[in-house]
Amino acid sequence: MPVPATQLRVLFVVEQNGAINLSGLAAELGALLSSASRLCDRLEAAGLIVRESGQQSRREIAIRLSPDGEALLDRVRQERQEEIKKVLARMPSVARQALFNGLSEFRAAADVSGTSGSAESFSMPA
Repeated sequence: MPVPATQLRVLFVVEQNGAINLSGLAAELGALLSSASRLCDRLEAAGLIVRESGQQSRREIAIRLSPDGEALLDRVRQERQEEIKKVLARMPSVARQALFNGLSEFRAAADVSGTSGSAESFSMPA
């Protein structure tokens, strides 16, 4: 079952948080509350998330991944890893080593600066 990228992003946000309320999800997505609610409606109908009463307040609804949602994210990760392996296998070993070195330096620089990796703040040097 193909899942649109926006819905997949919701699943990853929910997974990262363990459980999240609707307003927190909307904030994480940078979306309107109504848009986040509609996304959750679709995901719940597909059996990928569940909504439960919150721990702190019964009026608050916690959004969690269902077992099917967890399985979907596992499959997505597995498929992505397989595709990356295929691409890496087609690269010469010198290029793979250069990629590894570049990514290692990138990670070290990100760790030092505490950068969250926001795409909005990214720009290529001229």
